Amino acid sequence: MSAICYYDDLRDNPEVIDPPQIEDAMDVIEHVHVHDPVQNALKPNQLATSSVRDLLECPVCLNAMYPPIHQCSNGHTLCSGCKPRVHNRCPTCRHELGNIRCLALEKVAASLELPCKYQSYGCVGIYPYFSKLKHESQCVFRPYNCPYAGSDCTVIGDIPYLVAHLKDGHKVDMHNGSTFNHRYVKSNPHEVENATWMLTVFSCYGQYFCLHFEAFQLGMAPVYIAFLRFMGDDDEAKNYSYSLEVGGNGRKMTWQGVPRSIRDSHRKVRDSFDGLIIQRNMALFFSGGDRKELKLRVTGKIWKEQ
Repeated sequence: MSAICYYDDLRDNPEVIDPPQIEDAMDVIEHVHVHDPVQNALKPNQLATSSVRDLLECPVCLNAMYPPIHQCSNGHTLCSGCKPRVHNRCPTCRHELGNIRCLALEKVAASLELPCKYQSYGCVGIYPYFSKLKHESQCVFRPYNCPYAGSDCTVIGDIPYLVAHLKDGHKVDMHNGSTFNHRYVKSNPHEVENATWMLTVFSCYGQYFCLHFEAFQLGMAPVYIAFLRFMGDDDEAKNYSYSLEVGGNGRKMTWQGVPRSIRDSHRKVRDSFDGLIIQRNMALFFSGGDRKELKLRVTGKIWKEQ
């Protein structure tokens, strides 16, 4: 068997490389066969998919790119959302971008089927590349935001994780049962900040519920609101109802409603007034005494609809 000559493009000097011996080739073959044949069959596809997914990652925002995918004259790509942010300059080579679309990459993307990004939360679906984003925005396995409204908490997770987070991270009161009786006292009812004054988590019917009681400014006067949120999706929340009651001096106000899912933000629920609303003058009337101290008792219950 003749030797193979390799020519270096830079030095143009031949280098002689001996061909592999038969024994060496057998060693390689034996080494290959010790691997699982199923893994060997899947590996090329996995590598190819991974490489294509890397190509579809925008170098600026690092998110997946969707049509129109732009490219510069050197072939570097970026998403349409980031193009205005880089002032029409390629972030890789700084050449002018123009209006060139990478149609080839868009066609490759259209042929892909990928798992949902919430696979680790339990979603087992495989979706075409261009419908994957829509699915993920509605996926029932997508994590929930922390329902604590007293701070801008960025924690996300499934329900068991968030329950533990509320207890350990925010020191929220946890109660078992479907009834509640809470007292809210404030020495100066004229001072109101946009903050949640009380959050309590209730465990009943195998589910978790968040009771919010808050003072916020509405126009020129403080308003108090109490409402319940369900730790789960809206479809499940509709299986439950709750009632709230506040009163004093022989008078009372009641509210009955359906708990809102924590998919809806605390602010969205509060600003829609979907709960027991108590004007300050009425709240002070319920408090009795000299009307200089707020003393409210909020009672209620949760039940499951048949």
